[in-house]
Amino acid sequence: MKVLVAGIGNIFLGDDGFGVEVANRLSMLPPVEGVQVADFGIRGLHLAYELLGGYDALVLVDAVPMGEAPGTVAVIEPDLDAIRPPDDELAPTLEAHSMNPVLVLGMLASLGGSVDSVRIVGCEPAVIDEGIGLSPAVTDAIDPAVDAVQEVLADLARHEEQESRA
Repeated sequence: MKVLVAGIGNIFLGDDGFGVEVANRLSMLPPVEGVQVADFGIRGLHLAYELLGGYDALVLVDAVPMGEAPGTVAVIEPDLDAIRPPDDELAPTLEAHSMNPVLVLGMLASLGGSVDSVRIVGCEPAVIDEGIGLSPAVTDAIDPAVDAVQEVLADLARHEEQESRA
């Protein structure tokens, strides 16, 4: 199984840089076979083209407003069919230096690619304003998010192993 773990977000907007920080922390750990960890920041078009490399799963790590207490980490499994935009809505809104996961997946589909499984490891932000650096609550969520990504990877591996036995 080939998995891409993509840290996304804008480091110049406070807690929006959460995914980038988690990707940086994950990249310091020993590599896992079949898993690539990368900081994509706000480069949505780059992410879409990277996914054309034939990944089976995508794990996005991002600041995600969920209405929870700042620093809350959650794993979200989106309905891929429900979030892909129609082709006619894709071209005018996708920019090379923006990150909208829905549009990235739409662009991937329009390029003839696909990814079978997407998980989002999200963290409730406290502050999304101009400025570099995470709030204390979101900084404290980095280690739990790293753990959550590792749990998602283990879950994906178990699922792949079960399918190969069937």
